[in-house]
Amino acid sequence: MAHTKLEEAGDLTVADVVHRKFSALPADTTIGAVRDWFAASTSRRMAFIADDERYVGSLSRDDVGGDLDPTAPAADVAHAGPTVLPEAPASEGEQLALRTEARRVPVVDRDGRLLGVVSVTEDRQAFCGTGDAPGDC
Repeated sequence: MAHTKLEEAGDLTVADVVHRKFSALPADTTIGAVRDWFAASTSRRMAFIADDERYVGSLSRDDVGGDLDPTAPAADVAHAGPTVLPEAPASEGEQLALRTEARRVPVVDRDGRLLGVVSVTEDRQAFCGTGDAPGDC
């Protein structure tokens, strides 16, 4: 099964294209720990911070670069948005993801729980995590 192509997602919702295989870092994570998390894999594009299942915010590599104190809480510099609801049209998730350099947007329910991520492939043609094909995500 291939990735769901953006052009074929007309009647789908975010819940249909959400990538559920992701990792979230705990709310008490430090800037240094996030830097280490990014350093462990070049394919990591966005770090999600969660307090248990509740979404706290997101960080890119650039957000934790520079002269920031490595012992400072990462949650203090995390961005709370944008996020997308699972019942939103897939096209909304696509547009939000494409507005970020990482091509990702967290999927959060109305109670604030982090459910997954909408992610668009590097070529901007399909949603990541929606098939078994090797990804360029």
